[in-house]
Amino acid sequence: MDVRTVGVEEELLLVDPESGEPRALSAAVLARAAQDDAEQDVFEKELHDQMLEFATHPQSDMGALRAEIARCRKEAARHAEGIGCTVAALATSPLPVSPSVGMNRRYQWMADQYGIATREQMVMGCHVHVSVDSDEEGVAVIDRIRPWLSVLAAISANSPFWQGKDSGYHSYRSRVWQRWPSAGPTEIFGSAERYHRRVADMVATGALLDHGMIYFDARLSQRYPTVEIRVADVCLHAHTAALVATLARGLVETAAREWRAGAEPADHSVSLLRLAGWRAARSGLAEELLHPATMRRMPARTVLRALLEHVEEALADTGDLDRVREACAELLRHGTGAQVQRALLERTGSLRDVVTECVRLTQA
Repeated sequence: MDVRTVGVEEELLLVDPESGEPRALSAAVLARAAQDDAEQDVFEKELHDQMLEFATHPQSDMGALRAEIARCRKEAARHAEGIGCTVAALATSPLPVSPSVGMNRRYQWMADQYGIATREQMVMGCHVHVSVDSDEEGVAVIDRIRPWLSVLAAISANSPFWQGKDSGYHSYRSRVWQRWPSAGPTEIFGSAERYHRRVADMVATGALLDHGMIYFDARLSQRYPTVEIRVADVCLHAHTAALVATLARGLVETAAREWRAGAEPADHSVSLLRLAGWRAARSGLAEELLHPATMRRMPARTVLRALLEHVEEALADTGDLDRVREACAELLRHGTGAQVQRALLERTGSLRDVVTECVRLTQA
C-alpha cells in the first residue's frame, strides 16, 4: 500500500544560555546558518525576532522523521551558539519578554492591522503536514478529523507560563493563537469547491492579508499537496513531536478511508469544537477532555485510548501501532511538556532554571 508522507515544522525560542531570557537574534542565527551551510534551507525567520523555524523533509518512516526533528534541533542550537544564544522547544517563554516584530513588509502589515495581538503573539507551534491525493480528499479529511484535533493539542501541551507567571493553562499558546481572526475550528465544508470559496471570501474581506493568513486548525497547504494540522504546541521532547506527527497521519488515513466508504463526518458545531479546544488547553492530559464522539467530559486517559482505537487500523498498516502505544504510555507516566515545566519550577523555584533544563531536553 502507498504510505502517506509526513513533514513537521517547528518553531523554537531563542534564549540566553545563562539567564534563560529570550534573545532577538533570529536574523543573526539565519545568517550564521547560511554561512555554515549555504545549501541548507531548513531554517526560516518567523513573526518575532526571538523565534526560529525549521521544516523537515517529507518522511514515510516515523523513526526517520523523529531522527530528523532531533537533528534539526541540534543544528539550530549549533548555529545559535555561534552567536551567543541557544534554542528551547518552549511554546511560550516562561520568563517575561517584550517581543520584537520582524521588519519585513508582511509582519509590519500584521502589526499595523492587529496591534497588540500581533506584538503579543510570540508563541511557538508545531505544524504537521500529511500528504493527500487531491484537494477533494484533503477537504474530506479536514471535515472528518475536526473532533480529534483537541486530543493532539492536549498531547502537545507545553506552555503553562506567560510573562513570568503561571497562566493556569497547560497550553496557553493556543489561547493566544485564538486572537487571530481566522484561527480555530471550522464548520464542515463538504467539498473542495466550498472550501476554496470560503477561503476566497475571507481574504476578500480585507481583514486578512492573503491566503497565508488562513489559520484554521487544519487547512489545505498552499505550497504542498498536504493537509496541514496546526493545533499543537511545539513539543519539549522530539519524541513527543514524532508521536503527534504519527497520530496525525493515522487520523488523516482513517478519515480518508471513511470518506471513501461513504461515512459522513461527525456533525459537531464549531461552538462545541471550540469548547473541546479550550478544555484541552486548560488541562492537557492531567484531568478531563471532551470525548470526540460525544463532546462530554471524560478522563484524559479514556479519551487518549479512544483516539488510539480510532486510528488503530491505520497505525497497524504502517507498522506504527506498538510504538505509538508505548509512546502514549510513556507520556502518561512522565507528563506533557507543561507538566514537566511545572515540576521543574516546583523543584528549583526558578523560571530561569526551568528554561535552562528545557534547553537541555530540547536536544536530548
